[in-house]
Amino acid sequence: MAKLRITAGSVAIEVETRDTPTAAAILEALPIRSTARTWGDEVYFDTPVSLPREPDAKAVVEAGEIAFWTDGDAIAIGFGPTPVSRGDEIRLASPANIWADALDDVTALAAVRDGAAITVEAAD
Repeated sequence: MAKLRITAGSVAIEVETRDTPTAAAILEALPIRSTARTWGDEVYFDTPVSLPREPDAKAVVEAGEIAFWTDGDAIAIGFGPTPVSRGDEIRLASPANIWADALDDVTALAAVRDGAAITVEAAD
């Protein structure tokens, strides 16, 4: 598994990839540079990757699970409720492929604003 750094504005988190086709495609596309968008307690951003939904894709995720939203070719990082959540769950807009796990506290992403620069790159 590879370690990556996702930097969004002034916030940086390290993640460790899982052994999935989505993770492999994202690793091939590095470095990724994009612009943050927010949706409730979720930060997401466009990627140059386009992939199908994997069989174990899910809409309700745990804090720290890094998702690839196939409907939008975007990486989505939920850290709290979104506009479609029921209660305190972290619910994405539709099922997404889970391809990595955060090694840092994803709630730090609450400081990220729409339009912030985002970079995904190999961690040192």
